[in-house]
Amino acid sequence: MKRFLLLIAFVLTFAGTRAAQIIRVEPASWWTGMVNTQLQLMVYGKGIGASKVSFTYPGVTLKEAAHTNNPNYLFVYLNIAKDTKPGTLKLQFNQGNQTLTHNYPLLARTNKEGAAGFSQADVMYLITPDRFANANAANDALEGVQVNREDPNARHGGDLAGIEKRINYIKDLGFTTVWLNPVQENRMPGGSYHGYAITDFYNIDPRFGTNTEFKNLTANMHRNGLKVVMDMIFNHCGSSHWWMNDLPSKDWINNNSGTYVQTNHAKYTLMDPHAAGIDKDILINGWFVKEMPDLNQRNRHLATYLIQNSIWWIEYSRIDGIRQDTYPYPDYDFMARWCREVQAEYPQFNIVGESWYGRSSASSWWQQGSALNKQGKTGLKTVMDFPLTFITSGAFDYIKEDRTGEGSPLYSIYEELAQDFMFADQSNILTFLDNHDLDRFARADDPDLRRYKQALAFLLTTRGIPQIYYGTEILMDGKKAKSDGYVRTDFPGGWAGDKTDDFTPAGRTAKQNEAWSYMQKLLTWRKNNPAIAQGKLVHYVPDGTGVYVYARTSGTKTVLVLLNGTNTERDVPMERFKQVTGTRTRGTDVITGKQLNISQNIKVPAKGQYILELN
Repeated sequence: MKRFLLLIAFVLTFAGTRAAQIIRVEPASWWTGMVNTQLQLMVYGKGIGASKVSFTYPGVTLKEAAHTNNPNYLFVYLNIAKDTKPGTLKLQFNQGNQTLTHNYPLLARTNKEGAAGFSQADVMYLITPDRFANANAANDALEGVQVNREDPNARHGGDLAGIEKRINYIKDLGFTTVWLNPVQENRMPGGSYHGYAITDFYNIDPRFGTNTEFKNLTANMHRNGLKVVMDMIFNHCGSSHWWMNDLPSKDWINNNSGTYVQTNHAKYTLMDPHAAGIDKDILINGWFVKEMPDLNQRNRHLATYLIQNSIWWIEYSRIDGIRQDTYPYPDYDFMARWCREVQAEYPQFNIVGESWYGRSSASSWWQQGSALNKQGKTGLKTVMDFPLTFITSGAFDYIKEDRTGEGSPLYSIYEELAQDFMFADQSNILTFLDNHDLDRFARADDPDLRRYKQALAFLLTTRGIPQIYYGTEILMDGKKAKSDGYVRTDFPGGWAGDKTDDFTPAGRTAKQNEAWSYMQKLLTWRKNNPAIAQGKLVHYVPDGTGVYVYARTSGTKTVLVLLNGTNTERDVPMERFKQVTGTRTRGTDVITGKQLNISQNIKVPAKGQYILELN
């Protein structure tokens, strides 16, 4: 659908002087046969709020025409019966002797591919679109915002066409799912390359492409066996959002009195039984930054607007999942309602909420079914495991002297996973070594790939849904101390004229190719592996050897993993692991193909690992 189709196309007939006008109707289209038969239309235009709405269409009835304190808005609530036929709904807005007619498309809902959700059988590839690849230079510089690749905080020109051009690269690496940082419009001064300051919830950013291009990209991903996860933000919008010049109502934005109130980021107040009300209020109603006005989801019109926006994108583009930014910051009851309504329309769909906490107790509190949360059902299927990420950033480091037992660097991982009893669903936890908000896991000063390989071995074999940040496969490094832009650098070869092309083996160094091939082998092996996709995790306390051993088991399939956290080769007695090895005597290392006798001691190389499929 081209951008002009999302703008208002209406037929205007009038007698006398025109007093009202229609500038926008959102959403610009809808579907018949939805589970939720109610549809809200936000109608915007000069004086439109004084109009009376009328229409005649079989199966469609007017439930409410709601007014706000702003006469330029009218919220029209329709009921669309399940057996309503697709067609054009001719809405009439009558005001005195004037009639405005808006032709509203009611489309047929089809059972297309997509909206499939994601699970621990998948591995996500996280892309920052502005920094991945540029295949359409014509959309780089728009409205005075220039591309400057020398500035880490400016627009660099990456786009949807660049991602589409690299689908085979992502597929060949072995990923099953692509998570895109926000692609909705960000027409902010300076560019807002990261996408988290949305200025139009219903349009793709023109510097990335068009709605049609996004829809086609998703379809192409599906044809290549890839799923698509869309980043969304309900907590705030960008200060240049079109409605900021004429807010739909006084309470559309939190703390909108002219005195700036910044959030305190005190996310623990939501679950803290001793929390002071003012602390919780500042968390929810304060702004992230002055450029990101905080949305008030307690406003019923805004709440419905945001929920419908998600459903519109799912139905229009057939994305498979959503990653919701800053999940604890919006209104709690609203977020629970959003999860319920999306799940009702798309039962297989999955939503992961950014629950940025340093403790598993807090992360697990947000997951649907948590016994710790007495506040009410969250509806959130998947949470992000930041506590594990913070541990793994150092757990695989080189140590000066060998430590075993509780002193082992891998003991902290064991201890963290031992607290999984707090999670209601241990399979729906997003695990990662880094992402667009953290220092990159790979380090320029690492002498070899042992830290890298061991961390990937763990990430891709432990419980949960793994996510890998673009460029990890070629050892992209960077710290965010100066700014986030230093961990969101351009993928070499994504731009015409780049000195190297790391999308190809010839453009990569020998070390990069070794890392790339290691990841590819693990990802390819992991696909459709029942022990990983559905398997139970059984792990053992790192003992005197300093080796962390665990298994994933499903039916007759068992994968046994041995991670040596020490600087010396370790001789590991195998009798202890009979619960998972059973009567089997041999295992095949999935990386080297080496056959090992698991009925006797196994020597695990220093800072090395074995991933054994038991025969």
